[in-house]
Amino acid sequence: MFEGLSEKFQEVFRRLRGEGRITPEDLSSALKQIRLALLEADVHFRVVKELLARVEARALGEKVLESLSPAQQVIAIVRDEMAATLGGEDARELRLDGAPAVVLLCGLQGSGKTTTAGKLGRRLAGRGRYPLLVAADLQRAAAVEQLVQVGRAVELPVLVPDEGEPVVELARRSLREARERGRDVVLIDTAGRLHVDQALMAEIRAVADAVTPDEILYVADAMTGQDAVRSAQEFARVLPLTGVLLTKLDGDARGGAALSVREVTKVPIRFAGVGEKPEDLELFSPARMASRILGMGDVLALIEKAQQAVDAQEAERLAERLTKSEFTLEDLRDQLKAVRRMGPLRGVLDALPRVGPMKGLDKLGDVDEKRVVRTAAIIDSMTPQERRAPGILNAGRKRRIARGSGTSVQEVNQLLKQYLQMRKLMKGLRGGWLRKAFGR
Repeated sequence: MFEGLSEKFQEVFRRLRGEGRITPEDLSSALKQIRLALLEADVHFRVVKELLARVEARALGEKVLESLSPAQQVIAIVRDEMAATLGGEDARELRLDGAPAVVLLCGLQGSGKTTTAGKLGRRLAGRGRYPLLVAADLQRAAAVEQLVQVGRAVELPVLVPDEGEPVVELARRSLREARERGRDVVLIDTAGRLHVDQALMAEIRAVADAVTPDEILYVADAMTGQDAVRSAQEFARVLPLTGVLLTKLDGDARGGAALSVREVTKVPIRFAGVGEKPEDLELFSPARMASRILGMGDVLALIEKAQQAVDAQEAERLAERLTKSEFTLEDLRDQLKAVRRMGPLRGVLDALPRVGPMKGLDKLGDVDEKRVVRTAAIIDSMTPQERRAPGILNAGRKRRIARGSGTSVQEVNQLLKQYLQMRKLMKGLRGGWLRKAFGR
């Protein structure tokens, strides 16, 4: 996500860096380009206007135009004000004081509420809580069975409605069931519609009145742009929302919803769904998100994932090899396996900044998960000598490797070309980020 927006920001900043000193005309031109980029990304026009007004006021007020490094200061101001637009402070964990505590998920049909209920339940369970999922979507066909499947995947119990049971009675019964089963959190997956209507709002309001939720989270599909923002406004008008949960931030949406929903609804973005796996739910960080939008990456998030997925001793060994420029195809295979444990590969690459030695990432192209599997197969089909010294690979060896891996000679050549690019990139990194990740 944000790839198109990030590229436009990077183009604006490249032009600013090319200027020894920035004139008022340069700043005005840059702000105009930023405005167009944000509007094209489907950011609400009022949000764009207020954001750029703050950027311009700070830029002029801090005398950026006379600075020794005006481009860097303008970039910093844009990043800070964008983070403020997204909420400023990092989101906090859910406040769960009830006995049991109740979390109500609301939103339009297709926003990802049911899947998100499972992710949120898994997150709470990992923090010592005992959630009960409640299938309160009685409108959409198979919605109850979908939540049952989600609950099974995350190993959490699911309360389903009795035949003919009204949704409000189900919500009340969920509190009794939670107490009897020793469950301290009730996660209610409510019904959605294709659009906001009075019947939907009346039903959700009745459920909220019946169970008095500790948290009411609006689940917004980041792929829907301004539709998500308009719907969030309507829900905020009827319900006392405590936060927004953005889903599908790993998709290819333009990003307008993420930048608009906080400013328009006046409630914080609490969580972000960043993948399809149950563990792909993160607390929302405005500063990190702003950095990613501006192409600065999110190295802190990447380090956190690496600490969970990569063996520290293996990382230290690789760091030593990188320092000595000994990165082999065997290392590439092992690291691809480790990186895949960190989540979707596109998300891992997107977390890296597009500056300095990281600029080489753009040459690696789109990441295909299946292609990664084929890459491992190609490397496994090589002899140990070939993996350590790929320069010895001639036409006959490549044909043998292609047959053994079920691929083509062209794919073998593509792997070798990308390996050389990655080796060059890794040489630039010199293993430093791995040592930093594990405190070595």
